[in-house]
Amino acid sequence: MKLFHFSFFLILLFTAQSHAAQLNYSRVPEGDSYRFNYRWTDQNQQNQSMTFALTKEALFGRFRDFRVYKAKFAEQYVARQIKKALTENPLPDVQVNFIKRRDKISIDIKGSKPTAIQSAYAEIAQMEKKLSQEFLRDNYYQEFTTHDQVSAIKPNHTLIAQSSVNDLKVLRDPILGTVSIKNIRKVTNYTLGFIQSIPYSTLESRVTASGAGFNPPLKLLWENQGDCDSKVTLTGAILRTLMPRIKMVFVFIEQHALIGIDIPPRDGETTVTVEGTTYVLAEPTGPAMYALGKIAPGSELAINNGHYTAEKFF
Repeated sequence: MKLFHFSFFLILLFTAQSHAAQLNYSRVPEGDSYRFNYRWTDQNQQNQSMTFALTKEALFGRFRDFRVYKAKFAEQYVARQIKKALTENPLPDVQVNFIKRRDKISIDIKGSKPTAIQSAYAEIAQMEKKLSQEFLRDNYYQEFTTHDQVSAIKPNHTLIAQSSVNDLKVLRDPILGTVSIKNIRKVTNYTLGFIQSIPYSTLESRVTASGAGFNPPLKLLWENQGDCDSKVTLTGAILRTLMPRIKMVFVFIEQHALIGIDIPPRDGETTVTVEGTTYVLAEPTGPAMYALGKIAPGSELAINNGHYTAEKFF
């Protein structure tokens, strides 16, 4: 019985020591900006603080129109662009008709020459593919395949992170005023602690949610919450701001996300190798406080079994 109580005490102690605590969060208007103030407890149970200002233009501009992906809007965009292109440059020897049934748009091609019809279908198929990719990129989405070969559309996390770097440069001085850029591990762990302490929101399915619940970096800071995909994206953007040349990778497992850093691993650290480069993994999500190289047991199991998809962020 004593052993049980002792073990239970250790579990409680470990839980208390290993979970992030955001001690304070506030945002205060300052002219054309908002000042963000944070206090949190880091992996070593030390209190940390940071303050920075973000312009209203940055907060409410770039990703203001970011929305859940809807296939019907993509189809409508593609159809409009094809119609416009064919009006300006009609295909020879065929008549192209766009037929709308409920939310679906189909294309019917008629003509007297079978070869011309076949050629027209092939050319329009190429146009559809190119325009679909254009729509996805312009709206910060991408095609995605899970480790078990399920296809879906998800936010383009690497593009969103890269597009957020300039807006997050205001964090550079506050962070580097606390930890030296010469120590990549200290910089990374400080950033991880900051993000792990931000309240967590549940991740929607990447396969079925089409971006529902995802917060781009500045929206995450504004709302002071984010799911694991949102937090990984914010982490990548901040680290790219601090370390412009370091290689990183976003790693997606089922219902979770990690980030990998291209630095020499230490004994016992969890890594992935992507196209010949080894990345040390980190858990930005929280509330568990994992330092660089240490990840949750469930994450480690998925990685060891190869149940992940990696996206380079150079």
